[in-house]
Amino acid sequence: MNPTEIKRLQTYLQTKLGNARLTLAQRKEDKDSLEVLLAGEFLGTIYRDEDEGDVSYDFNMAILEMDLPPA
Repeated sequence: MNPTEIKRLQTYLQTKLGNARLTLAQRKEDKDSLEVLLAGEFLGTIYRDEDEGDVSYDFNMAILEMDLPPA
């Protein structure tokens, strides 16, 4: 993804989620995906998909049970 596309996605997510500390970073091993970070902590990955000229983005966030608060 190019820098303009990354900036547009970052601005969109910051606005939608109401948090300016959310940032996106290019992954070294995969140029069609980004790391989603909140105050420097890894949250998930965004994948870019292009099908017949239509572009979409998939935000994947894995939540480990051990990271959840006690029941």
